[in-house]
Amino acid sequence: MNTALKKQKNVLLSWVVCFSAALFFAYELMQFHMLNAIAPMLLKEFNIGATKFGYLCSTYLLADVIFLLPAGIILDRFSTRKVILVALSFCIIGTFGFATAQTFNQACLCHFLSGIGNAFCFLSCMMLVSRWFPVKKRAFIMGLMVTVGLLGGVVAQSPFSYLAETLKWRNALLVDGALGIALFALIFFLVKDRKQQEITDEIENEIEKSKLPFFTGLKKSVVNRQNILCGLYTGFMNLPVMIIGAVWGSLFLTQIHGLPLAKASLVVSMICTGTIVGSPIFGYISDKLQKRVPLMLIGAVSSLLIFAFILLTPQPTVPILSTLFFLLGLFTSSQVIGYPTITESNPANLTGTSMGVAAVIIMGLPMLLQPITGKLIELNWNGSMANGMPLYSLHDFFAAFSIFPIGFILSFILARLIKEPKGKAIVKEVEEELDLIELS
Repeated sequence: MNTALKKQKNVLLSWVVCFSAALFFAYELMQFHMLNAIAPMLLKEFNIGATKFGYLCSTYLLADVIFLLPAGIILDRFSTRKVILVALSFCIIGTFGFATAQTFNQACLCHFLSGIGNAFCFLSCMMLVSRWFPVKKRAFIMGLMVTVGLLGGVVAQSPFSYLAETLKWRNALLVDGALGIALFALIFFLVKDRKQQEITDEIENEIEKSKLPFFTGLKKSVVNRQNILCGLYTGFMNLPVMIIGAVWGSLFLTQIHGLPLAKASLVVSMICTGTIVGSPIFGYISDKLQKRVPLMLIGAVSSLLIFAFILLTPQPTVPILSTLFFLLGLFTSSQVIGYPTITESNPANLTGTSMGVAAVIIMGLPMLLQPITGKLIELNWNGSMANGMPLYSLHDFFAAFSIFPIGFILSFILARLIKEPKGKAIVKEVEEELDLIELS
């Protein structure tokens, strides 16, 4: 009876720890997506166009790319709880700083600081899942944590645009910073690391206690093609959330379809809503079937078809736009399967490093493409202005948005190249292959 009660408490603790940490992920996504919700205000405030706005948004992801790999290595060696608290502190400082920024460069620096926190948040969540839950539940749990995280993306759209229009965008950001302080206190009391002696073979498939040298672990993670393929697949499938949802969605809908800012933000939030629904569904089905690749292929093909409807539907109504954006988020959420595929394809002591290698690719793609899409929007801009900010045409946005169908096609090709994980068998095979490479 005591054993059963203890097991029950451990299960409850696992959920509390992981989903309290997932709130950090949600908070970081708020900082990332909120620029889309207040895009017209920022263009006017800092007197900038699409290219500079793309650069402003990309500073967040630049911090990700710089710190993601160190984050993975740090998480393999230090307390996940302490790493989360330090990372969240950077995000809070960046949020308050952005609220008081007087110049474009100051805003870029503060958004960069928030991005440092983001470099650690998702990897921290994945690390906690890999320590607190068995392999057979990981894809589902990771899907749920992505769902919790994307709630931050939803809140950053229509609700935040309402708040910014009511209080002005600077005051709205101050409220956002205060929320971060409250979250810091919650995580301080609820998140904890799992003790080494509590981690069973079922949880970790033989966690190796020895710590690999820095460059040895990095080399083994980089040469594992599963990490590169999964990183590229996830990165391309994630582009609508990272670029439409975080940068251009509201501007596109207000300028091309004539929607009010709050309503445009609501439509854009449907991408995150679709991902919220789709992530646990794809994770659950994947765990049940014990298959990863087939669902990845389905997600890529379906996303391509849905995006074609978004681009080619003439004069869509708000309900149609909302439905299409929801479906786009639903099917692109197949990208969540890439994360358990990585953890199942690497030795346990390389979980953080391998996730860091993949995450550099996942965040690096939108980091490069956010300013590139801005340049494409401005490439043939005729110089029109309205209410003190640039006015772009459908053709301008069409040129930039062409990157999404290309990305979905590449995702399909990449998924065909990914090797289906098979639990202990593939981890053992990977370890043998990496040892041979090390010897050579």
